[in-house]
Amino acid sequence: MRSEVLVAASAHRRPRIECTGALAARLTEPDTVHLVSAAATPLGGDYLHIRVVVEAGATLRVRSAAATVVLPGAVTLESHAIWTLEVDGHLDLDPQPTIVAAASRHHTSTRLTLGGAAGVRVRERVQIGRTDERQGFWSGSLHADVDGAPLLRHRVELGVGAVADDELGTPMAAISELHYPQREAETAGTPLALAAGGCLSTWQGRAL
Repeated sequence: MRSEVLVAASAHRRPRIECTGALAARLTEPDTVHLVSAAATPLGGDYLHIRVVVEAGATLRVRSAAATVVLPGAVTLESHAIWTLEVDGHLDLDPQPTIVAAASRHHTSTRLTLGGAAGVRVRERVQIGRTDERQGFWSGSLHADVDGAPLLRHRVELGVGAVADDELGTPMAAISELHYPQREAETAGTPLALAAGGCLSTWQGRAL
């Protein structure tokens, strides 16, 4: 199934929301939108595209109502989530964790474009497996630009077949958090200042 969500925030008005497929969005406060599942998703074969637009002078918080549980499909184990973030105002994106269950293989890609006066916090939390599960795989990439110039190119893998896959100590959970333009922030990992402004922290461990 293909699911599409658009959330567009403008100054001095409520965000515009458009949704199709198994993923929906609900306005829960004047500047806060929660993502909710209208049906079980993502399953193997599903494709989710979430586009967030924050215009100059606008503030938007994006959350999710519950954790995202990724499950295998009948035909394929792979599913995809694409985030397109276009920010000239201020965006705080912090959904609940993604749980990659059973032998699912889930790929997340985030493309972030920032205006020079924009502000952003983007946090992603991922856990491989429910209780006693170790078969899943997740990959996540973050591509961020400011005023057309590169800010960050970042990629993480977890689980079976990941670059850090090792029977003795494979990381099964990760938290990545990007702040801009702040060069310091309180995060789960150690924030590293970026050359073009902002900071990134990445934490990995056994469980969230």
